[in-house]
Amino acid sequence: MLNWLIEQEVWVQALIGTTFTWGMTALGAALVFPFKTIERNLFNLMLGFASGVMIAASFWSLLSPAIDMANNQGVIAWIVVAIGFALGGIFLYIADKTVPHMHFGFNHDKEGIPTRLKRNILLVFSITLHNIPEGLAVGVAFGAIQYATGDIVAATLGAVGLAIGIGIQNFPEGAAVSIPLRQEGMSRRRAFFWGQASGAVEPISAILGAMLVTHVSVILPYALAFAAGAMIYVVVEELIPEAQQKQTPKGAHYATLGVMIGFIMMMILDVALG
Repeated sequence: MLNWLIEQEVWVQALIGTTFTWGMTALGAALVFPFKTIERNLFNLMLGFASGVMIAASFWSLLSPAIDMANNQGVIAWIVVAIGFALGGIFLYIADKTVPHMHFGFNHDKEGIPTRLKRNILLVFSITLHNIPEGLAVGVAFGAIQYATGDIVAATLGAVGLAIGIGIQNFPEGAAVSIPLRQEGMSRRRAFFWGQASGAVEPISAILGAMLVTHVSVILPYALAFAAGAMIYVVVEELIPEAQQKQTPKGAHYATLGVMIGFIMMMILDVALG
């Protein structure tokens, strides 16, 4: 199976990887069928877990390889990575302030340019902004395989590990979108539709990222750092603040526990495979 994956075109590899992450999102969103509600502490634990995975992936799968690739290109690695990381955060900050959207979960604050668009449309925009970095990260990771100076199998396993990690954290994210919508009175089918839609943009951004670094190799370390910066922005701007809301005294540390578990799991997965 791995040899077959290695033989595929870069964009096909990226598509396969993010089809898995999308499927995991849909699987999580499907929890809306057996469950109408979700206990708040469990919800916070799930969001914390997703945050931990994204934080670990940002370094082990993106920033560390970006530093190595920049060094191989003979440029000052810390400058390249710092620029790429900053640009990723700036990109999402600008999008956050201009694209009208609504936060998912239980916090439905509206952001961006004022608009009269329907709530569901605003939710889709929010989901799109949230998942672009994840798809881009997977796509760039697969695109980087062709520039691997060592074992191509190890490089492929590293990209596969990132896709698996993103997919695992997408499971609770899918539920975090669909179940709160169901609690607000939306039908199970519609709540599932919007929940799984949160992963639909990932294959698109993955293919674009993979094709971009394939044709312009010099930007690869920038692209890896860009994806890392965008992912960290999502964690700090949306996931962790949502996970810290409405905590009970006994459940005050659920989100933190989730972050720790998610970080450890992704670190082990990335180091073991990559």
